[in-house]
Amino acid sequence: RFDEPLKRYTYTKVGGPADYLAFPRNRYELSRIVKFANKHNIPWMVLGNASNLIVRDGGIRGFVIMFDKLNGIAVNGYQVEAEAGANLIATTKVACFHSLTGFEFAAGIPGSIGGAVFMNAGAYGGEIAHILQSCKVLTKDGEIETLSAKDLAFGYRHSAIQESGAVVLSAKFALAPGNHQVIKQEMDRLTHLRELKQPLEYPSCGSVFKRPVGHFAGQLISEAGLKGYRIGGVEVSEKHAGFMINVADGTAKDYEDLIESVIEKVKEYSGVTLEREVRILGESK
Repeated sequence: RFDEPLKRYTYTKVGGPADYLAFPRNRYELSRIVKFANKHNIPWMVLGNASNLIVRDGGIRGFVIMFDKLNGIAVNGYQVEAEAGANLIATTKVACFHSLTGFEFAAGIPGSIGGAVFMNAGAYGGEIAHILQSCKVLTKDGEIETLSAKDLAFGYRHSAIQESGAVVLSAKFALAPGNHQVIKQEMDRLTHLRELKQPLEYPSCGSVFKRPVGHFAGQLISEAGLKGYRIGGVEVSEKHAGFMINVADGTAKDYEDLIESVIEKVKEYSGVTLEREVRILGESK
């Protein structure tokens, strides 16, 4: 699709146009797009399913690639393999269906498998690094490689893929046999906790800031009196101060201005400098 507004696809409901928006049906189509772009010196990037990011109002030049159609999930013994575009929550449900334990922590995390590996997504004491066995990636040159969990040098909300420019194609997770009912109860419990605490009824970019050492970002923002603080159409959630929600046709600039302002005010109040977790992409208007 040409000159396609990305706000139609992002969780924040903000974002200007992509020059070319592509939905490859398999890794070979993806490889062709990348090689074509490289040959003609056209920039390209993968947007995953656009959950933990903000696309600026000027949009993104070149190719933007979305993985909606690369969403297969397969089970082999105690191993679950999922393509990068597979929904993370759907993948945890497949594991549960097969009575496999280890993936419960991700039961309520929005996003795709590719984004989860890229960010080392985690919640409630678990993270992708604990269960990932290996993943297939597409290099910047359009070649396909297999990397082990060790190769990814996982850290807090970090993997080596963030520096390499490679793109996750699929991931294999090593799980353990468990009791179906116990697994389901734990997933239901974590999903319920998330629904109670997080403003899932509004467009948002998910958790905005990394957890500062010895603190919780949401608590620091709340203590600084910033719940409900608003710039343009975007405000700090009253339900969970670690989230910023789009309540009235907000723009990416509203998000960026609010993030900067919150960092400044929290630093003034507590002396702690918050660090952004959410990625900001594209060009300003």
